Amino acid sequence: MQPIIVAVDFSNTSIHALEYAISMANSMASDIHMVWVDKVISTESVYPDSSNESRNEAKKRFDELIAVYKKNLAKGISLDYKLKKGRIYREVDNMARLVEAEMIVTGAHGISGYEEYWIGSNAYKIVSCAINPVITVRHDFAIRKTIERIIVPIASTPDTLQKIPFIVKLATLFHSEVHLLTTHNSHLKSIQRITEKIAQTALEYFQKHKVSVIEDCIVLNDLTKGVLSYAARVDADLIAIMTEQETPVNILLGAQAQQLINQSPIPVLSIHPQEKFSLI
Repeated sequence: MQPIIVAVDFSNTSIHALEYAISMANSMASDIHMVWVDKVISTESVYPDSSNESRNEAKKRFDELIAVYKKNLAKGISLDYKLKKGRIYREVDNMARLVEAEMIVTGAHGISGYEEYWIGSNAYKIVSCAINPVITVRHDFAIRKTIERIIVPIASTPDTLQKIPFIVKLATLFHSEVHLLTTHNSHLKSIQRITEKIAQTALEYFQKHKVSVIEDCIVLNDLTKGVLSYAARVDADLIAIMTEQETPVNILLGAQAQQLINQSPIPVLSIHPQEKFSLI
């Protein structure tokens, strides 16, 4: 399989994301590349350039991480690191493109971890800008050995189908049970029928690829609350969403997607819609 990229700033949250990535990599037979980014210092800054010192410290800490975690890796899986300079989200994305990564894993909160229910600025930018699927993991999520249940919310726009092929890949690898959750925030039957038709297309694709599927539906004004409540009820391991479908005016991260990542106690897989897509 293609490698997994993990954004590391040595906070507890990012180390937890690394541990999560290792559990996935062992099942996916994917190598792991940790990425640390040194912020660019302006040549006009009044502060001394301490980048060499920072990079040397980062190398030391990465060597320590590899020494600790290499025993947790399955046979044939490698764990290494890259030191970059620039904007964190851009360098993480560049690295993922360079190695043709399967996905990116990042802590849901930044180095301070001070806001329990708010995505960290770097995590937000990685999710918003990265071309690869991104999994955000909270620091207090109890890591499991496998992904047994994946929640796949279906919205009323065709873009919602773009996450289905990647979910099929994950579900096949982990023998996961997919919960196809049709979501309605309107009681109008005409609007609900549009979403149900899209859900039927997703269902047929899952069945074609022999993925175990459970169908369900929620009708709520607050879809974030509804999805998270459902995920808790079925003890889900992962929620898969599209990043932009709910609010196309927002070219970065849709409001519904941002709320879900902010509030979810379980990992969230975010996937960007593509201009050209066909679910065949």
